[in-house]
Amino acid sequence: MIQNEQEMKQMIEQILRCEEEIGKSIIGQKAIIRQMIIAILTDGNVLLEGVPGVGKTQMVKAIAKSMNLAFSRIQFTPDLMPADVTGTNLIVKEDGQNKFQFEAGPIFSNIVLADEINRATPKTQSALLEAMQEKTVTVGKQTYLMPKPFIVLATQNPIENEGTYPLPEAQLDRFLFKLNVRFPSKEELKEIVNLTVNQQETVTAPVMTAADILKIRQAIYDMPIADAVMDYAMNLVYNTHPEMKDVPDITKKYVLNGASPRAAQAIIKTAKARALMENRFNVSFEDIQYVAFPVLRHRMICNFEALSDNVTPDKIIAQLIQVQV
Repeated sequence: MIQNEQEMKQMIEQILRCEEEIGKSIIGQKAIIRQMIIAILTDGNVLLEGVPGVGKTQMVKAIAKSMNLAFSRIQFTPDLMPADVTGTNLIVKEDGQNKFQFEAGPIFSNIVLADEINRATPKTQSALLEAMQEKTVTVGKQTYLMPKPFIVLATQNPIENEGTYPLPEAQLDRFLFKLNVRFPSKEELKEIVNLTVNQQETVTAPVMTAADILKIRQAIYDMPIADAVMDYAMNLVYNTHPEMKDVPDITKKYVLNGASPRAAQAIIKTAKARALMENRFNVSFEDIQYVAFPVLRHRMICNFEALSDNVTPDKIIAQLIQVQV
């Protein structure tokens, strides 16, 4: 439990220092950095989508360093097997007898970078499911606990790229956020080139520990939320379901399946974290609107008509927010 307001302010300062430290080694992408910090502070996995070379992998590494967390990277390829991710039982000789010994895979870390996750086959992608949701890994008959905190930060290439396997809906729903990493502006591109071509190495200093993250999480969970704000968030999720009565026309026209109950949970806890980063101890309607896009965009399935009319999930979410204002 948080003792006093002074302790809360210290936590906020620590979070903002962490955000500033990450920004030293990442040019631009300030909104993405903030949203990734929000996800980590609320025990959520993140899916980063963007074309190769926009700094997705570098960003994840900088976050792990700034939070002083154990980091591992798994490069997903079509020939990667589930055991390459989770680990496997090896036969070893001990006291003249053969015994099974578990060799932990790279998934046993605080922050796991699942690089280009949509290049792996669905069988290997599903190996992440239990770890992401249950925080455990089962190999043979034995179940192993993941370290705390445990976060999967996955990157993927846009679906249009060749040689990719779309993530199954069940796995998409287990990502708290889906973040679209944009291509840098001209000014940012120039700064990136100057930084890399001149070999100016930036060092990310650790400003937080695993214990700090767990303490901040508890503070976020304890933060109160007004009934009116809660109802606003619930209505937003409800309005993504075309089969429900009295939902906006845009939902009925363009949405095939709406967001799951996990979306409602995600909006509330991430809105609390966003309020804390804005130096507030109460959740506002604006906090709900801010987190609605990364929470809902991968949980809503649009129909063919939306595809043909070039209507994206973000356009639908923006319209749903306007309807509620």
